[in-house]
Amino acid sequence: MFISARILLVGLFLFLTNNLSAQNDYREELKKLKKKDIVNIIHLVNRYWQANHPDQGRAFWDNAAYHTGNMEAYSITRDNTYRKYSEEWAIKNEWKGAKSDNKAHWKYTYGETDDYVLFGDWQICFQTYIDLYKLQPDEKKIARAEEVMQYQMSTNKNDYWWWVDGLYMVMPVMTKLYSITHKELYLDKLHEYFSFAKDLMYDKEAKLFYRDAKYIFPAHKTNNGKKDFWARGDGWVFAGLAKVLADLPKENVHRKEYEQVFKELALAIASTQQKEGYWTRSMLDPQQAPGYESSGTAFFTYGFLWGINNGLLDRGTYLPVALKAWHYLSTIALQPNGKVGYVQPIGEKAIPGQVVNAHSEANFGVGAFLLAACELSRTLD
Repeated sequence: MFISARILLVGLFLFLTNNLSAQNDYREELKKLKKKDIVNIIHLVNRYWQANHPDQGRAFWDNAAYHTGNMEAYSITRDNTYRKYSEEWAIKNEWKGAKSDNKAHWKYTYGETDDYVLFGDWQICFQTYIDLYKLQPDEKKIARAEEVMQYQMSTNKNDYWWWVDGLYMVMPVMTKLYSITHKELYLDKLHEYFSFAKDLMYDKEAKLFYRDAKYIFPAHKTNNGKKDFWARGDGWVFAGLAKVLADLPKENVHRKEYEQVFKELALAIASTQQKEGYWTRSMLDPQQAPGYESSGTAFFTYGFLWGINNGLLDRGTYLPVALKAWHYLSTIALQPNGKVGYVQPIGEKAIPGQVVNAHSEANFGVGAFLLAACELSRTLD
């Protein structure tokens, strides 16, 4: 058995044996939390971000990930300035991601120019456009999303999601479009593309996802020779599965598979939580890039709380994990002015020596924090 697997098993043992006392501790912690206080934190964080970022920016993944959190903040608070902020961003970007209209030139490997229409980092914006459509239907809001995804599904390729981030970027687009159109092809292709990604990146032993094919063990190892699972990467897929399951029909033939992967991830993620509540950037090797990190932690917190709130994860087992993570997010990551700190910058791995501190903030980190806070507010309903 690989050393990383032994570490995971030890972590699982400690997690399970310590859970009973944690349940007792966090029952008391839960009593202290008030929904109004969580809503006030949502406002503090979101108003700080929007006040300091009046330029909406392009429809690329980092901005778009923020807007997935902003729309959740609107759903909880009904603060119309939040909806307008996302709507102005959508209008600025013409309700599109990458803007090329020449299908012959559409690409899906990594690229930030307008011909990478089929690259998932340019498709996550459709999640917010669809959410805005549901609030006030207007075909122009989802026309591009339908055009792009229908074209993609007409091809004979299934390797569109070749990096784990793509599972958050695009999986929910498929279920959201299904919820409007009721076209089964969206769900069929969702499973086809997910199956490719799972076969490529899911480690059946560790029950975690590698970021992409470059990081698969043993070709790639941490400096200590261990399997290298990037926290934000597994945060993307854990949160993405929660979003998919929220819209996926109960009777869907593949639902149990998604639920099983979600539950396996939950146990593996919980077993690697640090005592202060956060997750290190390399999940099975805390020494690879030690210290606080907020984006992966926030996505994990959202996933745990969503699973608890929707009956997929045992409340007694996982609520202590989520509340411990929230304690980190709300007392260490959150700064008094509303800034969310300790967010690892844009990247794809845990980088030894990289400085991540209270001043390290990013749009996608705010989006992840808002997702977690909003789901906690639902836990307190």
